[in-house]
Amino acid sequence: MPVVIKKILAWGFLAFLIYFMAFRPDGAAQLFKGIGVALMAIAQGLGDFLTGLVA
Repeated sequence: MPVVIKKILAWGFLAFLIYFMAFRPDGAAQLFKGIGVALMAIAQGLGDFLTGLVA
């Protein structure tokens, strides 16, 4: 993908993120909380997998 398109998409995503946090703070908080829960579940699953390999 050309560099210009990547920059446009990155700036557009950043602008949307700022807009979303400014005008829908409750929705943004729930979104980030959900992302955090998903990352913790992935980390827990990876830890369980590695524990199973060692035991």
